[in-house]
Amino acid sequence: MFQKVSEAKISKAIVGEFMRWFDDYIISDVVVVGGGPSGLIAARDLAQDGFKTLIVESNNYIGGGFWIGGYLMNTLTFRAPAEKILDELKIPYKEAERGLFVADGPNACSKLISAACDAGVRILNMTKFDDVVYRNKRVEGVVINWTPVSALPRQITCVDPISLESKAVIDATGHDAWVCRSLEKRHILKLADFGPMDVNSSEDLVVENTGVIHPGLIVSGMAVSTAYGIPRMGPTFGGMLFSGRKAAQEAIKMLSVGSMKESSRIKEEMVV
Repeated sequence: MFQKVSEAKISKAIVGEFMRWFDDYIISDVVVVGGGPSGLIAARDLAQDGFKTLIVESNNYIGGGFWIGGYLMNTLTFRAPAEKILDELKIPYKEAERGLFVADGPNACSKLISAACDAGVRILNMTKFDDVVYRNKRVEGVVINWTPVSALPRQITCVDPISLESKAVIDATGHDAWVCRSLEKRHILKLADFGPMDVNSSEDLVVENTGVIHPGLIVSGMAVSTAYGIPRMGPTFGGMLFSGRKAAQEAIKMLSVGSMKESSRIKEEMVV
């Protein structure tokens, strides 16, 4: 019934295809660290606008908390106007009460992942963020390693990481804010920590504060809470989607400014 093929050819197909696209994405326009809802929507919007976008995700699955709502119950909640993005992604939902909507977590998450992939986003899962590439007081990429390396006994974990370069990096690593933390430990940034639960203030504040936190670095999603001491929001996800969308918009601004500077530099060199 199935086409006959050797095991070696299957291995070659996997390795060949992976290495082909991975080699192309060692230099990207944007690297999004974290494949939760804010990272996914940011990456999807960027790729849809034609930017080469890579997601780095430490887990073997993509979607973060978007698979599950609260208390291990896989129903997600969204407050208006988040239903506009749900409509855009063709995610089914119901109105629980005025302005409060519920959706099935697995359905919503799978549709968002599919939308990102269809837009052209590439994903490196089981890949752990290790550090930033930092030059000229600017974040210019990320240092990565395989996630399983961190689970090895310390005496055999001397596995050097590799680096990826990009014009912008988005920290979408949730409450951990790993990318921002890598700058904090070097006293380049000073972060707060997320505050106690307050849904009504948190979602607006997260979206409002989404943006450039350091040259080359944009903070998105719950990493914004940790960076600025904003209350946590719990299992409501509209703020995550709008924060990711704003992060993409901020990245596009950053890329546009960088492109203008490069064009200006080339013109000056031609004159000389």
